[in-house]
Amino acid sequence: MAQIPDKTTIAETFQNAIPYAREVGMTIELLEDGLAEMRMPYDARLVGDPETGVMHGGAVLALMDSCCGLAVIAHPDVPGLTATLGLRTDHLRKAVPGQAIVVRAECYLVTRSVAFVRATAWDDDRTRPVALSTGTFTVGGQA
Repeated sequence: MAQIPDKTTIAETFQNAIPYAREVGMTIELLEDGLAEMRMPYDARLVGDPETGVMHGGAVLALMDSCCGLAVIAHPDVPGLTATLGLRTDHLRKAVPGQAIVVRAECYLVTRSVAFVRATAWDDDRTRPVALSTGTFTVGGQA
């Protein structure tokens, strides 16, 4: 019988398989039952406003989506990989130019076929959130 990889191995494999995540330096900072935290360093290639140096909202959204997916994979009731069904994001303010973005996501409910997640994005100072997301993800994919 083949040994089933642990959640950390599955999550790292999932994350490393996404070329965009590798290219922009996304890293997994925390992975616990239903909880994930990821970091993306500031990168001038991801600037959305050249005059201010503010990171593009799409880059923040991509990090939030990846982190939410990892939170689902890390949930003890999820048997394998996942895919995004829907993700709503409210951008609350501009991220501080030059600072990394950190996202913390929690998978708070898993049904037979759908997982529900909420996430918060911060810049390095963590004084006020940059963005909030809520999402739904598939349950039951194979690793």
